[in-house]
Amino acid sequence: MRFGLFYEHQLPRPWRTGDEGQLLADALEQIELADRLGLDCIWLVEHHFLEEYSHSSAPEVFLGAASQRTKQIRLGHGIVHLPVEVNHPARVAERVATLDLLSHGRLEFGTGEGSSQAELGGFGVPRGAKRDQWEEALDVICRMLAEEPFTGHRGKWIDVPPRNVVPKPCQTPHPPLWVACSRRETIELAGRRGLGVLSFSFVAPEDAKPWVDMYYELLGSDECVPAGLAVNPNFAVVVPFMCHPDEETAIERGIDGAHFFGYSLAHYYVFGRHRPAHTSVWDEFERYRHERGFARDIIQADQQPLDIKVLQGAVGSLRGAVGTPEQIAELCARYEAAGVDQVIFVAQAGRNRHEHVCEALDLFGKQVLPRFAGDREAKETAKRGRMAEAVERAMARRPGPPVRDVDNYVIATTGELTPARTPHYGQKVPRPSPLDLRHNLQSGMRRLIGSLVGRVPERVVRRVAETPAAVAGYRWGMEQTLRGAKLDGIDAVIRMEVTDGDQVASWEVIVRDGTATTAGANGSEPHAVVRVDVVDWLALISGKTSGGELLFGGRLSIEGDESKVVSLLSHLDPEHQPF
Repeated sequence: MRFGLFYEHQLPRPWRTGDEGQLLADALEQIELADRLGLDCIWLVEHHFLEEYSHSSAPEVFLGAASQRTKQIRLGHGIVHLPVEVNHPARVAERVATLDLLSHGRLEFGTGEGSSQAELGGFGVPRGAKRDQWEEALDVICRMLAEEPFTGHRGKWIDVPPRNVVPKPCQTPHPPLWVACSRRETIELAGRRGLGVLSFSFVAPEDAKPWVDMYYELLGSDECVPAGLAVNPNFAVVVPFMCHPDEETAIERGIDGAHFFGYSLAHYYVFGRHRPAHTSVWDEFERYRHERGFARDIIQADQQPLDIKVLQGAVGSLRGAVGTPEQIAELCARYEAAGVDQVIFVAQAGRNRHEHVCEALDLFGKQVLPRFAGDREAKETAKRGRMAEAVERAMARRPGPPVRDVDNYVIATTGELTPARTPHYGQKVPRPSPLDLRHNLQSGMRRLIGSLVGRVPERVVRRVAETPAAVAGYRWGMEQTLRGAKLDGIDAVIRMEVTDGDQVASWEVIVRDGTATTAGANGSEPHAVVRVDVVDWLALISGKTSGGELLFGGRLSIEGDESKVVSLLSHLDPEHQPF
């Protein structure tokens, strides 16, 4: 049995200046204490726009701070929202890998699809699409974390070209995967996809057992096809928490926080009507808690085993792990007997005081935690042995990554230059258009010219470059390159002069109404004159250099309107449009 702490960063109204900063500081101090006591994991949610209920909109920042103030405790995303409107897969992969490196391999990666209207509507996520988006994004993220390079993905919701996503995580192929579960359906999904369960249902041990049994049965069945590149067979439950030697004091210190946690969750997900920056969830909680199932008066100190949910007649309430060390130890033992792998406590909730949370954690660490530490390693080793064959079979059912040859995939400064012979990250190559054929011809010429520059003695290059055929090709090549280019706003006459001590070739580029043509130099006064050595010119049109490099290196001079020339030269760069 392992134990964790769950944080929403709750902050009931009214707020004062500095309250949010103090909330984060207190949470870091609690986590440092949990690390020293030997708790196993802290979990931090990602939520947006959920005032009072959760002020944790950037969990990766907080977890980064926690990673530097702890040594052993694992750091859990509980959870990252995966709809693409909220988090692009590449940004998730980058943050996950960075956190894993900062923590030296202590990250747990929990995910979810999101469900509150405040969040889905705030980001424009179609409610009917969120499950599909989650599944597609999770696959892409896992591949980004493991593949070097990531060979690209083109799906229903996500379109990412080949890239090498950096950094890579410390844990391979990626940190353990979890998914948020609030009902039987999502637990079944977790079992079928080889994901750890983060259950937020406030379920009693006896009610949890059928769910745990079902989950592990699915993990071991032919239905399990892992979503990630590894299976994480773990079942965790979340329960409210407050510990004190005196049961009545534990209730007094912790039950309102436990109830507010449940009430504010339901406010945003079930029955609430929220006016941003105006609704006080705490005030509504105090007025309506009894009728919403959070009655205060039926929670009494009675020295009895703890129930997660308490009923008295037709009135219901929430209790959880709010009690003495003996009561909490007995509750955790029942969870362990039901097959639950981790109990995650919600201590920072509502208006629970920081010093009371620290006292409760200290008491739990000294009086409860040691009762479960003695044979834990042996039990977990035995479990891994039991699950090894099922995990191996499940991984064999997972389809391998797409086989895509991206060795020759090129990212240029102004676009993607996938070689014509290589499918665009797994897509069929369409029949080339006349424009494609022209570009392929130009690319062949470019490669031919490029093979001369830098490999053939310069004197030979100059001799070839001054031949009538080469000179005739300079103007033609430039005209072909600029054909179809978007040249709006240039509107100029620019004279090109290619030299080798003496003038080798000269022509004018006339840009009117976004279209470029060329003509012989006729002695008129151009807006600008560009002079470049013939060898540098060949390097430019062959892709060995760029107009910017020549200009800033002093190997290309401009007389006149420099801005028009710079705009024009950008279209000569091979990254912009092949010559």
